[in-house]
Amino acid sequence: MGVVTYSQDFTSTVAPSRMFKALVLDSHNVIPKIVPGGIKNIEFIEGNGGVGSIKQTNFGESSHIKYTKHKIDALNVDNFYCKYTLIESDIKFDKIDCVVYEVKFVAAGGGCVCKMTSEYHVKEGCELKEDDIKQGKDRAVGLYKAVEEYLVANPDVCA
Repeated sequence: MGVVTYSQDFTSTVAPSRMFKALVLDSHNVIPKIVPGGIKNIEFIEGNGGVGSIKQTNFGESSHIKYTKHKIDALNVDNFYCKYTLIESDIKFDKIDCVVYEVKFVAAGGGCVCKMTSEYHVKEGCELKEDDIKQGKDRAVGLYKAVEEYLVANPDVCA
């Protein structure tokens, strides 16, 4: 098994504390409101949001995917850092065993930079190409932008 790592940065005009709260700590409440057609709900299967908790995201009817489950591996609220692992989905992974994500929000110029690293743990004998993960990367960018727009338009949310 090999590991393929991709890193990307997103710049935002929103403070790191608000982005972290919206995308990590309170994502189960905030994200379904922002993209109700894409995500029906996010619920805790185990735990209440701390390390070891498992969140299930249930997607809308038009999505090609029905659900995903993520386990929170590390959480540092003071440093706006979270590490979590995609552990299950209704889509069969033919090339990967799991995906480990690390997200950190760093203050920058009145807003923040979201630094995200994704580790794709590739199954033995398989090769993962950029095109294989492009759709997921594009969705991540879209979600970050939608959350940013929502927080800018609603300054009291996640304040």
